[in-house]
Amino acid sequence: MSDGPKIVLLGGGTGSFTLLQGLKRLTPNLTAIVNMSDDGGSTGVLRDELGVLPPGDVRQCLVALSDTPEVRDLFGYRFAHGRFRGQSLGNIILSGLELQYGNFEEAIRIASELLDVQGKVVPVTLQKHTLMLRDGLRTVRGQGRITTYTIKHPNPRLWLKPQAAINPAAKRAIREADLVVVAPGNFYGSILPLCAVDGVATVVRRTAAQVVYVTNLVNRPGQAKGWHVADYVQRLEDSLGAGTIDTVLYNTQHISDDLLQKYAAEDEFPVRTDAAAFAGIRAKTIGLSLVAKTVALQDPADTAIRRTLIRHDADRVCAALRQLL
Repeated sequence: MSDGPKIVLLGGGTGSFTLLQGLKRLTPNLTAIVNMSDDGGSTGVLRDELGVLPPGDVRQCLVALSDTPEVRDLFGYRFAHGRFRGQSLGNIILSGLELQYGNFEEAIRIASELLDVQGKVVPVTLQKHTLMLRDGLRTVRGQGRITTYTIKHPNPRLWLKPQAAINPAAKRAIREADLVVVAPGNFYGSILPLCAVDGVATVVRRTAAQVVYVTNLVNRPGQAKGWHVADYVQRLEDSLGAGTIDTVLYNTQHISDDLLQKYAAEDEFPVRTDAAAFAGIRAKTIGLSLVAKTVALQDPADTAIRRTLIRHDADRVCAALRQLL
């Protein structure tokens, strides 16, 4: 592959999709390592009915890295009516390829060729598992349920059942990276589950690469209500190990009043950035204007999950990452 820094992005879902569109212009040596705990929405239907690995977050990352608009649109298409209502065609294609070849990595390879993907998409694990949450005395089973669950205990615990091991390709990419970026996203449904895969914390902690965390823009009310940037960093390092995060990028830009009102109706508010609370963070913290100017619109056929409307400006995030490199 041609010269360029080796960048690894850890995450899944909308946060990874957004950043990858900018990162692919930064380097050809880009690897998206994707959470594999998803069991909600259309992905959950395919997992339950076909016994396949979850294709949803992988499909989003493939689409983000694609340089073929027509095929990208095909993989992003969702059925609006009939038995397939809400189902993504790209998810169906990936699941069909996995069943045909008996190998999810082969399915990704073929889909990558179809989409003319710039970079690589690598599942963090290839072992089937279920995400579990212990909240005090209560146990919640499944990523879909956990995503909408209101956490009451101050120290909930996440684990995988059965425990899944890191994909060797993911381990190798992190070990050889120049820069490892933890994407924003569903904290208890995507980011921490990826970190819970056996071997991830160890290889991220030991990598010689700079580890950068791009924090969320708004707090999920039932799980991160009132959180500061420091709260995200602390809980992420509870999983990865103290001192693992080298640099934190967070937003200082005002979000429009119209959008804030829409989020406030759902009891969602911007992540706190008051200066005093940064004192406990060892990592270097950089506050920037990171909110995209355009507001994302949810596909009306995508009814199973409410998607984020306020998103990061991928170009601004990538400009900051370029400076760090």
